[in-house]
Amino acid sequence: MVHELRNQPFRGLYLAYQLFTTTLLRYPLWVLLALPRSWRPRASWSLGRCLKVRLIRHLSGVNDKVVLSPSHTNHLAIPNDNNAGEKALWIDPAPELIHGELLNWASITGVTPIRIPGYWIERRGVDMAVGAPLQPGEKILYRLHGGGYVGLSAHPSDPSTAISRDLMHFCAPFKRTFAIEYRLSKAAPYVPANPFPAALFDALAGYSYLVNSAGFRPEDIVVEGDSAGGNLALALVRYLVESQESPCVPAPPGGMILLSPWTDISVSHETTDSSMLSSIGSDTLGTGLNGRAAYPKLAFLGALGLSAAESNAYISPASLHLRCSFKNFPRTFVCAGGAEMFVDQIRTLVARMAGDMGEGAGMGQVVYYEASDGVHVYPAFDFHEPERSETYRAIAQWVAAEQ
Repeated sequence: MVHELRNQPFRGLYLAYQLFTTTLLRYPLWVLLALPRSWRPRASWSLGRCLKVRLIRHLSGVNDKVVLSPSHTNHLAIPNDNNAGEKALWIDPAPELIHGELLNWASITGVTPIRIPGYWIERRGVDMAVGAPLQPGEKILYRLHGGGYVGLSAHPSDPSTAISRDLMHFCAPFKRTFAIEYRLSKAAPYVPANPFPAALFDALAGYSYLVNSAGFRPEDIVVEGDSAGGNLALALVRYLVESQESPCVPAPPGGMILLSPWTDISVSHETTDSSMLSSIGSDTLGTGLNGRAAYPKLAFLGALGLSAAESNAYISPASLHLRCSFKNFPRTFVCAGGAEMFVDQIRTLVARMAGDMGEGAGMGQVVYYEASDGVHVYPAFDFHEPERSETYRAIAQWVAAEQ
């Protein structure tokens, strides 16, 4: 069971135990085990990187037991603080965009459109009014955050916002990022809430705001998604592409950036020789996403169940049990780490996209960048150099190629 020790006094006792054993026993042992390069997950890794990856993976396992730092931001409210300020606003739902199978899936899982918070995040030194017109050469970055559909936040104070800030730093056309606080999914031991397609409803509302309320042209919007956010970005773009016959649905964005996207929520890539198992020791994720009973999967799928993950292109576009088209998708940059658990499913996704879109650096094509020693969403970690900066520079070149 997930978070089984979340309540006191068990939480306090467990955290005290972890602090004592990790400081006095585990960490010294990790140092000894990583001293010989041949014993490290990657021989090219420094001792410092080995220890940081090991610690992040361990803390991920602790979080599965107790929830280390519960988020104080969610879709229900806009915090009254200086981080958001006047750059926060409520985004109205867009029920007029929802039709077809999406309505059917929502009726099964009990999901309806609601209003959600949205946040504008600007490059250092930039100060624009909310929804201000584009400056010459500017592109809007529309970010969908990761977190397995059960964690993290779009709020500017969330650590994952570093991805937006880094993309704006390296990519001259990005002066502003718009991020939505989409609904996070829950399952037992909590009251089940917000399964698929809740996040997709919210992503559609955010995109509708950018196009229909703020007045940005779709071709001037680049959707970025990392991890589960990459899964959501793919679902959003698929819906826009497949719904162009509907007069209310706006055109797809001008491009997508996918950082270590979670592309197979089924278990089709969880074979004995796959990276989902072989890379557990070299990644930051741990085992929390493996298997049919993984909490993020159960929470996100809800009443649709794992069978939907096997066969639904909006949920698992890289599932080995289905074949879906990527024709008419916008130009896309995909990156992955060779040391991460998702790398096999990301390669499957890229092969499918390249087969339908063409591979290369031009318009309407998919570009794949793999850092051989990178972990999951490695560009988010400032210690992951030089891969981090090299990847952001590659993205900057890709963005500039469209200008």
